[in-house]
Amino acid sequence: MGEVVEKITLVNVRDAGNARSGYIPDAKVRQVTVDAVVDTGAGPLIITEALRKQLGLDIETEDTVLLAGKVPQKCTNAEAVKIVWKGRFALSCPIVLPDGDETLLGVIPLEDMDVMVNPVDRRLEGVHGDKWVRQVRRR
Repeated sequence: MGEVVEKITLVNVRDAGNARSGYIPDAKVRQVTVDAVVDTGAGPLIITEALRKQLGLDIETEDTVLLAGKVPQKCTNAEAVKIVWKGRFALSCPIVLPDGDETLLGVIPLEDMDVMVNPVDRRLEGVHGDKWVRQVRRR
C-alpha cells in the first residue's frame, strides 16, 4: 500500500477552553499543523516530545507501550489535544515517545473522524463520502 501522510492540525484543548472562557485571547491558543503518518497498526495519536512541548501539553501518566515487533518502550501520555482534519475532529490524549521523530495518526482518531485509508490513492477519505457520520450505539 505504501505510506499515507496527511496534514492535521493539533490544538491544545486546555488553551481552547481558556479562550472560550475569556481567560486568554484566541491568538494564544497553541496549535500546530503537522504531516502525520497514518498508522493503522497504532491505536491512538502518537507525537514527539518536541511537539508536546511546542503545544504546551502537560504529562498525565507514564506508561510502557509495545512498538512494532513487540518491543517495549517507555513513554508518557499527554493531556488532550484536538485533532483537526478537513473540518472533522477528534479528541485524543496522545502517547509521547521520547525518541520519536514523527507524528503517527492511529485508528482511534480515524474512527472518531469517520475516515478510512484509500490504499489506491494513498490518502484519507470519508467513510460516508463528504458527510461526517458520527455513530452512537444505543440500546
